[in-house]
Amino acid sequence: MTVPRRTLLHVFPTFAVGGAQMRFVQLANHFGRSYRHFIVSMSGNAEAFTRLSPDLDATLMPVAVKPGRTWPNLRTFRRVLKELRPDLLITSNWGTMEWAVANCDGLAPHLHMEDGFGPEEVARQLPRRIWTRRLALRRSTVMLPSRTLHTIASDIWRLPKRRLLHIPNGVDCERFGTGADPAFATARDLVGREPLIGTVSALRAEKNLSRLIEAFAEVVRLRPARLAIVGDGPELSRLKARASELGVADRVVFTGACAEPEKLLPSFTVFALSSDTEQMPLSVLEAMAAGLPVAATNVGDVRNMVSAENRPFVVDGGAIPLAQAILALLENPARATWIGKENALRAGKVFDRSLMFAAYRDLFDGVPR
Repeated sequence: MTVPRRTLLHVFPTFAVGGAQMRFVQLANHFGRSYRHFIVSMSGNAEAFTRLSPDLDATLMPVAVKPGRTWPNLRTFRRVLKELRPDLLITSNWGTMEWAVANCDGLAPHLHMEDGFGPEEVARQLPRRIWTRRLALRRSTVMLPSRTLHTIASDIWRLPKRRLLHIPNGVDCERFGTGADPAFATARDLVGREPLIGTVSALRAEKNLSRLIEAFAEVVRLRPARLAIVGDGPELSRLKARASELGVADRVVFTGACAEPEKLLPSFTVFALSSDTEQMPLSVLEAMAAGLPVAATNVGDVRNMVSAENRPFVVDGGAIPLAQAILALLENPARATWIGKENALRAGKVFDRSLMFAAYRDLFDGVPR
């Protein structure tokens, strides 16, 4: 007897390429046709859909969303839930909270994934959002990839602890441990004699890549180096202007988005993260799996993600402490190489995606945890 495949309705604020979206892509591609996926992008942006295997049973589901019109949206979302009758509703972050409210009477079993906050919640949690989460998610299963978020959900949102699950993000350690591909165009463009500081990031305000450019300007005052910023987004023009203002534009390369970062990460000497807000960034896990030392701002779980040897280079403060962390790694190549190897060992032991796949299989199948 064939068991019917479960229908999963995934709702994202946007289905552009980003951390939460790429985690879903990993999961869906791994599970293949085990599930029927319906995907809603609240913004209409569906760039990440191209990263899904064409063999999947995955459908982009157009749903009319009226910004700022809560009651019409709730009626629309309830109609979708009643018509589709998914085995599991999976929402992602604050931007999909109206779906949680629409499902408050349990039209479908609900899994909510909270990956972090935008710039408006960097300094503090907003009271209206705290109360909405507290009420809308009290009967939902809530997945949190970082210990920091788990504490917030328990202590600030006051959600029942039995409803909270901590599942770290995972990375394909084998894929990222294979080394640079010399035939890959972007990697060829980055090859040079000077040390290369690199980051992989969406070019958005909360990533604060201006801080990284400012830190880099401090670094090159003391020693030759180059900076590669891999990614695309609305901040591109402003970041290029900032590099020009600081007189380092000729040493900063903006590569654009890259679908195969494993082919260029080994070109980096140091991986850098300059964000104002993160929880468990996939880019750091990928850098660790690639055997890189990491210089980063102390956000979310980053300090606990990296190896013990790398933790002194996860710093509080602005551009100057970040520059000092980068310089310390550049000035001691043997130590930086050793730290990179320890990061790779830790990634394989704690963050390999096989562990994430097993946990999500249970969630998607409705297995109690």
